[in-house]
Amino acid sequence: MPRSFQPLRIAIDTGGTFTDCIWIDPKTRRLAMLKVFSTPSDPSQAIVDVLKKIVLTGDFVLLHGTTVGTNTLLERKGARTALVTTNGFEDAIEIGRQARPKLYDFFFDRIEPLVAKDLRFGIDERTDANGEILVGPTLDELHKLADDVRGARPQSVAISLLFSFANSTGGGRHS
Repeated sequence: MPRSFQPLRIAIDTGGTFTDCIWIDPKTRRLAMLKVFSTPSDPSQAIVDVLKKIVLTGDFVLLHGTTVGTNTLLERKGARTALVTTNGFEDAIEIGRQARPKLYDFFFDRIEPLVAKDLRFGIDERTDANGEILVGPTLDELHKLADDVRGARPQSVAISLLFSFANSTGGGRHS
């Protein structure tokens, strides 16, 4: 029984230095690999460069991943970012987890948190694990938060509210 047509599947990983690509060559049915220099000013250009080097005939599926964002975080080269989170969870990013290799090491050196203490802001809100909004911030609280964040002069703002992903409506009730 003949196999149904499957489009060529190409997987590309755009990194800070190299862009890696793999696919199954339709002629040889073997894994093919290609590496080109990344183009940091426009990462899409490296993807175009890779695709030009592959003999494309017909449809294909492009799978893309990137380590650029992860590397930016790990190397601490990102924008000065403010974090808005659920009240009471502002320091969770610094406290971390207890899964340390040496739990009772008095000389344990903590790594610097991704967001400095003066750039972390809590807002009075609570969404339960099912996505129901239990407490929403008032408009006055939102205006004060906006003023506080603006006063801290971040270059970007990250918002991470506890269980907000469970509420797909994006809306909420404001008290």
